[in-house]
Parts: sequence; C-alpha cells; structure tokens
Amino acid sequence: MTLESELAAARELDVGEIAEAVHRIGFECTRCGHCCRGMGEEHTATVFPDEIRAVQASEEYDWRDVARPMPFGLADDDPSGDTFEWALQTDVCGDCTFYDADGEACSIYDDRPLLCETYPFSITLGEDDVGTSEPMGSVVDTDGPVRAHECEGLGRDITREEAEELAATLKERAIRELEEAIAVRDNYEPVDADGVVVHDSEGQKRPDGTSLDGSR
Repeated sequence: MTLESELAAARELDVGEIAEAVHRIGFECTRCGHCCRGMGEEHTATVFPDEIRAVQASEEYDWRDVARPMPFGLADDDPSGDTFEWALQTDVCGDCTFYDADGEACSIYDDRPLLCETYPFSITLGEDDVGTSEPMGSVVDTDGPVRAHECEGLGRDITREEAEELAATLKERAIRELEEAIAVRDNYEPVDADGVVVHDSEGQKRPDGTSLDGSR
C-alpha cells in the first residue's frame, strides 16, 4: 500500500468498530509509569512539531526542553548525521523528562502527544501490517484493526463512553501519523550540513527546532 492509500483507509476507519474492540479488551491506566520510562532503554515517544509547540506554549519551554532528534541512525559519540522526526526529551535515566515519578503522573498530561494519549493501543490497516507506529511492548491482543500492547492496565473495566473517546483519538492518530509521513517524504531534501539535521513534516531543522536557515 502507498502512504496515500493507507491514509484513505485510515480516514474510512469505523470509530464504532474500534470502540467495540477497545471495550472488549478493556483498559484502565494504573499509573505504573512503564510507558513513560525507558525500562533499561532510552524512551523514544514520537512527538510532532505542532505537538512540541503546544507543550512549549503551556509552560514556556524551550524546544530542546520538550523534544530531541529521534536517535535512530545517530551515533551516541558523533553529534552529526540525519534523522527523521522528534522524540520527547529524556532525563539522565532515559525516562521521559515529563514523568513525575514521585507523583506517578505526567506533567504535560493535557498536552501529551497522541502516541501517549492512545497507549497501549495502535491501529493496523491490513495485510501488509501497516498503520500507526507501535508503542513499547509486544502485541498481546488484536481485534479487527486494533492492537493492544503489553500493559498491566489491559483487561480492566472501561465504559463504552471512554472506549468511544479513545477510539476517536486512535483514528485521529492513525490519520495524523500518515499525514506526517507523507509531509516528511514530500518535504525531504538531502542536505550537506554540519551537526544533526532533523527531517520532519515542515522540512529540515536543527536540534533546537530552527530551520537550517535559522528561522523558526
């Protein structure tokens, strides 16, 4: 499937069907924090440019307080190279910097990215196993287009209203991730520049969120 056909399929997703799957599987967040912590690896939750700006606006954060270049393809000991998209910033332990371990809560909960908002679920769109990016944890349950990933909150009671709200957000995420992927592809330009270059849906940026020409 092309990205455009995947996007068309995502726009045709039945929210009621997604909600039925979520309701059957069941889910309630236990505030265990596993999805916010690296758990021995670096936390890499994808965050898009406008999501970064939403978090910035909420607390007047610097871009680098919110996000960092997605580390895939970048060597730890070589601060240069190209990568795609952004990850939420992490602390020295590799956990999401916005996770409050003492309060067992997310400090940007109202502005958290769609990936975080829909955890531990993802969407698949057919025989080629395409769809939204998958969160941490192996797949432990599937129902139609819905995948549930390993999480201790699965199997708990969820109201139909809550399931429908989550289903609508899952569809929104599926659409949004594909729109972003198309924009990244269409805006991609090879560059010859020193340091790290991040290719996102808006073009090429430095790690501080500025474009290569220095504009925001």
